Amino acid sequence: MTDILIIDDHPIVRRGLREILQADEDLEVTEASDSGEALRLLNQHSYQLVILDLDLPGTNGLDLLKEIRRNHRRSRVLVLSIYPEDQFAVRVLKAGASGFLSKDAAPEQLLKAIRRILQGSTHITERTADLLLQRLDDKQYAHLHEKLSDREFQILCLLGQGKTTKEIAAMLSLSPPTVSTYRARILEKMHLRTTAELVKYAVQNRLTT
Repeated sequence: MTDILIIDDHPIVRRGLREILQADEDLEVTEASDSGEALRLLNQHSYQLVILDLDLPGTNGLDLLKEIRRNHRRSRVLVLSIYPEDQFAVRVLKAGASGFLSKDAAPEQLLKAIRRILQGSTHITERTADLLLQRLDDKQYAHLHEKLSDREFQILCLLGQGKTTKEIAAMLSLSPPTVSTYRARILEKMHLRTTAELVKYAVQNRLTT
């Protein structure tokens, strides 16, 4: 029996995933609606696979992914997200995920990805493979935001959602001056001048979904 943990804050999504996965009698499914519940379950039980949504209340999916890979190394992670593949897939793979799949994918694609990962492989699409090849040369970036660290990228996404410095600081347990410092670094790395330009960039590149 293969134990799978679904981490997603939408009950309808969790139910749909459960129904797809339980068609395979070898898969045992457990659900978590937020990071706290997920970490509690992971501390109590060993899961071969975690299916993780990046957009969770009160936490950042990338941070949770890194924590899972750091403290529960036997659990492989498939990121299942509404965010665009070309903007997020490479970043989550670098953070330790074993695959990235869009929530628009067909059930057959999901099951195929799960089987590959459980067999020890990494699930990547042809598009993601092309993006990885482009990044073999660190000087080549398809998008300006690829220059950013994970924390800088996280703050860019929140700015794009219209969050203020104080709101971001509270969400990430940082001080407002620290968030302002990150924002200045983001502007410098992306060769932009104002927060308004950052917001416009984030919206245009679908980083605010």
